[in-house]
Amino acid sequence: MLLIIHQHAARLVRVYYKEHSLAVKEADLCRIFWDLAKQYPEELICWCEESYVEEFNRSLLKEIFPHDLIMASYALEHSYFPEQIGYIDQYPSINVNQEVRYGTWRMSTDAGGIKGKTLLNFRKSFGKIKDFGFLLNSIAKSGQHNGLFCYSEPCFFKASLVKQHIPQPVTGISELFSFVYMHYKTVRVWLLFWYFIKFEHSFPLLSLLRSFFRKKYFLKEINLRDSVEKKIKKITEPGSLDVIIPTLGRREYLLQVLDDLKKQSLLPKKVIVVEQNPDPKSQTELRELSSNTWPFEIVHHFIHKTGACTARNIALKEVDADWVFFADDDNRMEAEVLEDSLEEMRSFNIDCLTLNYIQQGETLFFGKRKQWGTFGAGNSIVRGDLAKKIRFDPAFNHGYGEDMEYGMQLRMAGCDIIYHPEFKILHLKAPRGGFRDVSLPPWKIDEPKPAPTIMLFAKKYFTPQQMKGFKTELFLRNYDLGKNLNPIKYWRNMQVRWNISEDWAKKLLLK
Repeated sequence: MLLIIHQHAARLVRVYYKEHSLAVKEADLCRIFWDLAKQYPEELICWCEESYVEEFNRSLLKEIFPHDLIMASYALEHSYFPEQIGYIDQYPSINVNQEVRYGTWRMSTDAGGIKGKTLLNFRKSFGKIKDFGFLLNSIAKSGQHNGLFCYSEPCFFKASLVKQHIPQPVTGISELFSFVYMHYKTVRVWLLFWYFIKFEHSFPLLSLLRSFFRKKYFLKEINLRDSVEKKIKKITEPGSLDVIIPTLGRREYLLQVLDDLKKQSLLPKKVIVVEQNPDPKSQTELRELSSNTWPFEIVHHFIHKTGACTARNIALKEVDADWVFFADDDNRMEAEVLEDSLEEMRSFNIDCLTLNYIQQGETLFFGKRKQWGTFGAGNSIVRGDLAKKIRFDPAFNHGYGEDMEYGMQLRMAGCDIIYHPEFKILHLKAPRGGFRDVSLPPWKIDEPKPAPTIMLFAKKYFTPQQMKGFKTELFLRNYDLGKNLNPIKYWRNMQVRWNISEDWAKKLLLK
């Protein structure tokens, strides 16, 4: 391990290699970063602010970096970008939970690390950047898109020190505009300019214009597969797996799912089916669950209360395996998908894997393994001890966003969510049945915008800046130029619908 010690990310103090001071000729912090990666590609390249070096937790580096596709840092006092980044980015990376290992591209110069050979993949793109903090965030933002796992990691420091500080931004508005132009769609930098005028009461025209002279890196492809992935050790003991399936009115589809599970190269330990029918006089449609012979234990609950959250929570109480597969009642899968997925999870130390949930005739949207901004409640595998601790919020029954909300609970507990395109589940999208076909939500007649459950999600997890950006973009997206709408009347109408959604979200919170 090499440790770069610096003062305020501006001056190199010294470099340690295996606990000994290393003589270096270069004084520029960014250049020494690249040079050390080239000279020591198999070493972990770490950095730390001089005032914290005695508290730098070297003993936990192996736990922080279990494989080479990881970049991690921790903002003890300096978070680099201001919170205005949330205006144009509503993804979970922005609102970081400082108390747990949390997936984010937001890097800090206070402390962090990355493997030398992994770092070298980014030199061609970012080798000319002179600001160390800007460089770290550029690597992480681009890397996350290309399969680099990026984290805020409190284990870099002792727990007592972590709780003493609240991170503050260290960079200015000009750097923020430049970063947004480089790493987001160009329309985002124009939106950011508007947000500063509207919400910050400033007119940063010079920052806007300067950003257009920066090079564009949005969705730039960087190959990490050839140089890193092939050397990751494979692990062959997958552990036990439970499957939970909520179902309503889809007998034929569910039996297809169970048939696919029978054919898996790694059989589930237990399949938990929660069948729902709102008619109190109804009887089960799934007599095959008890009359047929299955190569796994089947636990069948038949209830008259509806709601996907309710059903999954009942199933989660039955879980006792190492892993939990959240399945839908209308999907199909190949025989090796569960075994291959678990092997991948153990190889990369993944706690939650969301599989490619493709529909018939759809083309692959994204072709790389990466940290994921949402969660699939019908196509994800979660570590058992984490899944058992967390429940779906019943407020999201019969609405939208219950899977996103469960995913955020996982993140807040320190569980990262990884998407993998190569492990596919076919989503049949059954034309009948399902939890949203039972009845219309009680707010339907009021026409709120957004749906109250989405509003509830935003209020629970967005920063104030993210909420303002979310609201503005919602209004803009729903404005139809083709209808020649009066923009003032439209905006007032949307504000009324927004207020209705807020009122319903408050009611849902009280349930």
